Amino acid sequence: MRRISAVKFLILLALICVVVPAQTQIGAPRRAWITVLSTTDLHGNILPVDYYTNKPDARGLAKAATIIRAARKENPLGTLLVDSGDTIQGTPLEYVHNKMNNAPTDPMMLTMNALAFDAMAVGNHEYNFGLGVLAKARREARFPWLSANTYKAGTNETYHQPYVVKELNGVRVGVLGLTTGGVPSWENRENYAGLEFRDPTAEARKWVAVLRGKERVDLVVVTMHMGLEEDLRTGEATPGQAPHENEAVKIAEQVGGIDLILMGHTHREVPDVTINGALLTQANAWGRHVARADVYLERDGRGRWRVAAKQARTVAVTERTEVDAEIAKIAEPYDRETQAWLSRVVGESPAELSAEQASFRDTAILDLIQRVQMEVGKADVSMVANFNPRARLPKGAVSVRDIAGLYIYENTLVVLEVTGRQLKDALEHSAKYFLPYAPGKSPAELVDEKIPGFNFDIAEGVSYDLDLTKPVGERVQNLRFRGQPLNPAQRLRLATNNYRVNGGGGYTMYKNAPELFRSSEEIRELIIDWVTEHKRVPSEPTNNWRLIPSN
Repeated sequence: MRRISAVKFLILLALICVVVPAQTQIGAPRRAWITVLSTTDLHGNILPVDYYTNKPDARGLAKAATIIRAARKENPLGTLLVDSGDTIQGTPLEYVHNKMNNAPTDPMMLTMNALAFDAMAVGNHEYNFGLGVLAKARREARFPWLSANTYKAGTNETYHQPYVVKELNGVRVGVLGLTTGGVPSWENRENYAGLEFRDPTAEARKWVAVLRGKERVDLVVVTMHMGLEEDLRTGEATPGQAPHENEAVKIAEQVGGIDLILMGHTHREVPDVTINGALLTQANAWGRHVARADVYLERDGRGRWRVAAKQARTVAVTERTEVDAEIAKIAEPYDRETQAWLSRVVGESPAELSAEQASFRDTAILDLIQRVQMEVGKADVSMVANFNPRARLPKGAVSVRDIAGLYIYENTLVVLEVTGRQLKDALEHSAKYFLPYAPGKSPAELVDEKIPGFNFDIAEGVSYDLDLTKPVGERVQNLRFRGQPLNPAQRLRLATNNYRVNGGGGYTMYKNAPELFRSSEEIRELIIDWVTEHKRVPSEPTNNWRLIPSN
């Protein structure tokens, strides 16, 4: 047999490596399938119940769990489960746990542990109860809380883990977390003391490079507590945003190397959008949907994975979706404690009061909040938004549940010294909630859907008209204080909430206004205390403001 020289053998071996590079290891698969499941803005919803009405509702992790487990059965070795934040705040269940009995394990962490979540992006509402509550819940999670753009102030050390790398079906998947940069615009300083929130786009660019370079991942997934910052049809920016509040479009356009973006924060359902090669999806809120992305990979000529195809969709939770027994059982003791608190009777109302029309005319139900804010804050004027149009106070016994449904956020009361000019500017800003008047259209038909209802503030302590036939900036007419036209230089004690004082909703006119008072209790608790003390809820509105024309 003819012998091959050592030199010829090495040449032949090199040729074989060039011609047959398809597998880096004997038997290595040529294709892989990764399924990424995502929830977002769960806001403490575990059981399928609306705590404010105490009626069943198609929402919550106990139902979403059924969808999650079914998807895992389809792809048992290749499924990743992540959340995009705003998790430990939002329902009375989480409020009772965080404010009244924080000793047990956080119920959301218990349920997410049971479902084996792989990671969670940190949302702005994670900070609502302070860093102590946040840190406790984070310790109780058996999965990392991710935020690559949250730093210990003045350092280059992130406060949360920036990313995690998971290997599924032989594919290295890097999951990067990002938090909305708007936290300082809404949150009390003490609740994020010592932290700073850096530009999410710049941080995404930095950390994606780390994942692609140092970590050598095959697939980059970004789970972000941010959403689309613009209308994709027109390019028009969503009004009222804080700096860096939503940057999903910008990140997709400007940061290369991202395969999948899982969005949150805006409570929108986004089944499937592709921007600059990145696939974006969002699962709405409260566990009403689970977002699902399926990514198919194949090896390239060098044996490295590349994405061959990807798609996304949202899967709705419905009345017919079964409740997962394990998750429901975990929630039971927390639910009993919550229901006991909500059921406590604190007063009575001589008539049924509803917030359904509170954004279109003065109502007694919002006047209750105004009265409490003015009395507690010794204020001349109060500003309140209609946070829950479904809120109602029944005729007869009024419970904590009814008040909690009226004021659903953990805001605290702040009293500022403002001028008449600042108050008018705030009311003009609020009036942007309505589109220009069109004959024959009702006020509800004139609402600008791009502006959330919770950004429409209504004043008490002054009287005024909102004339929708006038251009924006000139809609506040006949503004009077104590029966006299309000002088722009008049100084007033204005009662509002900490969200507004921090600039939430674009109310920048309050910036640098002297702070006269700040409550340690939430406004919700102040209302409960007021009704408990006075026993009877006033049932007639003051009728201090109106929309014109009114048809």
